[in-house]
Amino acid sequence: MTGLSRRALLAAGGAVGVGALAHGASSAGTLRSPFIFHSPAVRPFRDLMPVPPVIDNTWVTVTARSTMHRFHRDWDEQPSFAYGDQTYLGPTIVSHRDQPWRLTTRNQLGLHPFAEDVDHTLHGVPEDFATRTRTSTHLHGGVTPASSDGHPNDFVVPGEQQTYQFPMIQEAAHLWYHDHSLGTTRLNVAAGLAAMNLVRDEFDTGRADNPLGLPAGEHEIPLVLQEKIFGPGGRLNVRSTWIVPQGSWEGGAVGDVGLVNGKVWPELPVDRGLYRFRVINAGSYSVWRLFFSNTMKFWVIGNDGGLLDRPVATRDLRLSPAERVDILVDFSSLAPGESVELRNDEGPPPQAAILGEVAMPLFCRFTAGTARGFTGGVPTRLRGGRRQPPLLAPVERPVRRRVVTILQDTEIRIPPALMSLNNLGFMTDDIEKPVQGTTEIWDLVNITADPHAIHLHLTHFRILERQRLNTAAYRFSHPRPRHGRRWTPDPAKFVFGRTTPSAAWEAGPKDTVRTDGHTVTRIVVRWPTADELGFDPDLAYLPQGAVARSELAGGGEHAAHNEHEGGAGGAAATAEGDGHIRGYLWHCHMLDHEDHDMMLPLRAVAQ
Repeated sequence: MTGLSRRALLAAGGAVGVGALAHGASSAGTLRSPFIFHSPAVRPFRDLMPVPPVIDNTWVTVTARSTMHRFHRDWDEQPSFAYGDQTYLGPTIVSHRDQPWRLTTRNQLGLHPFAEDVDHTLHGVPEDFATRTRTSTHLHGGVTPASSDGHPNDFVVPGEQQTYQFPMIQEAAHLWYHDHSLGTTRLNVAAGLAAMNLVRDEFDTGRADNPLGLPAGEHEIPLVLQEKIFGPGGRLNVRSTWIVPQGSWEGGAVGDVGLVNGKVWPELPVDRGLYRFRVINAGSYSVWRLFFSNTMKFWVIGNDGGLLDRPVATRDLRLSPAERVDILVDFSSLAPGESVELRNDEGPPPQAAILGEVAMPLFCRFTAGTARGFTGGVPTRLRGGRRQPPLLAPVERPVRRRVVTILQDTEIRIPPALMSLNNLGFMTDDIEKPVQGTTEIWDLVNITADPHAIHLHLTHFRILERQRLNTAAYRFSHPRPRHGRRWTPDPAKFVFGRTTPSAAWEAGPKDTVRTDGHTVTRIVVRWPTADELGFDPDLAYLPQGAVARSELAGGGEHAAHNEHEGGAGGAAATAEGDGHIRGYLWHCHMLDHEDHDMMLPLRAVAQ
């Protein structure tokens, strides 16, 4: 939840009665805020952790469909969405370096599980969205042609399908695919439209005889982490507070129960050996500090874009939405029957904490059996050796510095706030146009109190450093204009303290970065050329889906618009005027923020 005004909160408090705060204790002895909803009480570790099925093919077809899913064995089955034969989330798709593959997504979605939560003021979300759900599939982290990038305006309606073509010119990496529909991504993903894509190569083969000596098969397991607030009986819920009316965009919320692979607080029986877990923060709002309940050490061997040069030992790490980590965990020290839990203790941002939201503390439990399992040790290196990929390339010297801003406007929509990048709305012509073949430093200037997870499409980057920002002085010296006009002042005179380099486990290629509140996060980005890619990243294309019927160009039912100044007049940023689309996106991956309005187009233009 973001952007609630103090006046709105005090008014709500008066309606409930201040005494409710003091008497809202739960059975666990913790205070239960009267301002937010709470999931029904359930016991943890009642369900075994499911492992998604695997598809390994060069042409994959998955159907986005309406399903019924039981999130906890003591709850009822509830309406949800899923890909393929799953009842929630989807299958793990395996692809291979330099082997192009295709993904066909069929839309067979019925009534939306969040039909009453659709906010039709966001980008002109159609009135029939709840019954004719649009979907667009994005391969997150994929280096893909724009026509297969899952643009929010390139969607399909029920009864239609879309085929995406991926050249897969990437090393082994941990990608994922999820819905990317305009103004409703948070709803479709929360309903279940998200799943893994693991890229293999000749080194990280995924087989037991892989040259890197990594655990494989049953000892390599994806962990899709989420947190939610459930309604009665375990019904899916995207609301956290009654202060924001149903049907209005809320801004994001901290959940009170953790999910792994679609189950609430599950248990995974493990062998007493080494495991490889492919971990993703697939939530829509929270940053988590992940650790094991016995504080045991684990090793990070890769992140978003692939393997690190060598494993990095740690006892905890912070993971923001859409970030992935590839970790090795050794359970050999556990006695048979002994358990350890995957936990989180990072509290919510200040504007969520003021409502009484607290850290969601638990994801799952691992219980050791008697089998030894994978007995190989943790590799000493992952790159640069015999039968290993080359070392990570040094960070290239940048030729340009680009300042972009992350902000919210509490004056436009109370409650809650409008989120934005560069003080602009999504449909703007004032976009970033990096030149192909150049390397840039991006100063990501976060003037809010909240962390934000910034994702760049098309390319990968390296995290350089973070530095604190004197936000008050920055804003005082550079008064921000009304929303709709670019606002990207240079922060150089307003940073203070020592720079903090990226954590060792963040050192590899990334596509999503955590930007902390009141901080400048610097990343180094190289924009690939058409020759390197084998396709022109700035090529305009005609969408395959329903929007190709000229609605976008003609301003019909599916025309995107923004209710704020600087909105509808900027359609040329994504549409060429004849229904064609050009370019990619960069945005916050707090999905509520992405929907309204922390997402902008970008183009990688030729020299």
